[in-house]
Amino acid sequence: MKTKLLYVERKSGFSDDGPAWIGRGSFSKSGRTIYFNGQAFQSMKGAGIAANHYDLETAEEYLISGVKKSESNRHWAGRGLIQIDREVVEEFLALTGREKLNLNEFKRIEFSKEDVKSRINQGQNQTLSGPAQ
Repeated sequence: MKTKLLYVERKSGFSDDGPAWIGRGSFSKSGRTIYFNGQAFQSMKGAGIAANHYDLETAEEYLISGVKKSESNRHWAGRGLIQIDREVVEEFLALTGREKLNLNEFKRIEFSKEDVKSRINQGQNQTLSGPAQ
């Protein structure tokens, strides 16, 4: 399964300073669904204003991109700590050329290990087959 270091920022209910995360995301076989930190996202296919993906379970809108080497992940008007998965800190530092994390910009956290794919597939199958009797 293809994986990639991603920047994810929630846009629903926020302007340019919603909660933000950096971590490893994986993709469905078709590449249409992104799995990240216990959530599943699909593209808005250009329909979003500030966002480009939506959460399949909550419909909240998110901006998702690859991590930028220039470190300009958050919108210039945005603020707040970016939460980064402890497991990708070294990879992030190598990618950006930093020696260490600036704790005024980042907060290390543990990402969810939940099997979101099974949960999403089960929910979609129930929707297709109707409620359980």
